[in-house]
Amino acid sequence: MVIEPKILNNICTTAHPLGCAKEVENQINYVKSQPKIKSNVKNALILGASGGYGLASRIVAVYGLGAKTISVSFEKEATGKRTATPGWYNNEAFTACTKKDGLEDKNLILDAFLNASKEEVIKEAKSFFKGEKIDLVIYSLAAPVRTDESTGVLYRSALKPIGKKYNGIGVDFITEELLDVSIDPATEDDIQSTIKVMGGEDWQLWTDALLNADLLSENAINVAYSYIGPEITKAIYREGTIGKAKDHLESTAHELDKKMQEKIKGHAYVSVNKAVVTRSSAVIPTVPLYIGILFKVMKNKGLHEGCIEQMYRLMSEKLYNGKEIPVDSENKIRLDDWEMRDDIQKEVLDSWNKLTKDNLKEMADLTLFRKDYMNMHGFEEDGIDYSKDVEV
Repeated sequence: MVIEPKILNNICTTAHPLGCAKEVENQINYVKSQPKIKSNVKNALILGASGGYGLASRIVAVYGLGAKTISVSFEKEATGKRTATPGWYNNEAFTACTKKDGLEDKNLILDAFLNASKEEVIKEAKSFFKGEKIDLVIYSLAAPVRTDESTGVLYRSALKPIGKKYNGIGVDFITEELLDVSIDPATEDDIQSTIKVMGGEDWQLWTDALLNADLLSENAINVAYSYIGPEITKAIYREGTIGKAKDHLESTAHELDKKMQEKIKGHAYVSVNKAVVTRSSAVIPTVPLYIGILFKVMKNKGLHEGCIEQMYRLMSEKLYNGKEIPVDSENKIRLDDWEMRDDIQKEVLDSWNKLTKDNLKEMADLTLFRKDYMNMHGFEEDGIDYSKDVEV
């Protein structure tokens, strides 16, 4: 069938298998073009490895560190005239590349929140890693819902402000039009549900399960991803429901770090990453507009990074730099260090304050935002004829 992008409210419901494969190959080729990273990492477990930072982490682990990886993701294959999810195609493309390069990897399609999935992963890890332990764990799950198995209650995350109604500006990055955004404040149930889905509880359950199974090597590193962001996005992000979940994730890191130090001399960290285009960030009000301005400023300064460049820098300059891992006063790895530079944020704020519907294209690079978003779903990739039938 001929596959075209179908986008509603900044959500794309289709994916192109050849385009997804090309995007995976592009990221792999980037890492291949960089120096190998010296480390003792032989085996890595990537939780949430089918897109965004998770996929980029897996690519760097394999092609930068030389690790064998197990990927856990909850993706859907094609049915009838409906395409598979981008992550499904990404997994297939990644495996095709590693097979061609004579490397080993394993994809597991599982709901990572379930206890049965944790048991399945532990069983597969013991077999796939041939009795060797896991040296690196990446927790990069981004999900809208989670069911508490002990109660059967379904929790749904929310993107809402806390305390008062949010009134601000946003953007339709497809039509490149400014929008007025108004969001009612979260209820206490919204807050707690978001913490349940996006907080640190599941990360802790995974870490406990791996430790109890004696699957983590001595000095293993365990990393989860977070974001802080600027004043511009605070009301809807860091001071909103998702921010409360990130607070919980970051406090969980302190507990896990102590536990890992005691048991295996290992460490748990939160890496605070730069704002990039992901399927999640595209639907957070105000954030795409901020990212569009940020991209323009950082490109002009030669500092722009996507997911793969960020994850290569995380592994090469932070986690495995041959020295002590650099952290801030709260034990966070700050991969947002370039984004949050005073000169960068000053320029972003100046552009934000001058925004009008007439100068939007001048102030923000929404073309790059849109291209990143389309590439993520396998569209607008160079060298692919999208008018041709393709097997989904």
